[in-house]
Amino acid sequence: MVTIKEVKSTIAVAIAGAFGFIIALIWKDIIIGAMKLYGLWQEGGFNDETALIIGIVVAIVITIVAVFGILFITKWGGIEKK
Repeated sequence: MVTIKEVKSTIAVAIAGAFGFIIALIWKDIIIGAMKLYGLWQEGGFNDETALIIGIVVAIVITIVAVFGILFITKWGGIEKK
């Protein structure tokens, strides 16, 4: 029989993984955008360096929020470090 603790732990792992995936996708877009700006990529990208800097700042803020989300959800789910 599945307990509430196991369900909460499974949900927490899935949500933490989703936060990590969001972080990875945001930084992927920043890297590709910077490469396009400097002529190293063919599609997408930023129009100028100001847009790149704004993108980096936004990515940092989203990363910080997502990390706090991961910390909160792992505490809620009762996931212990091994």
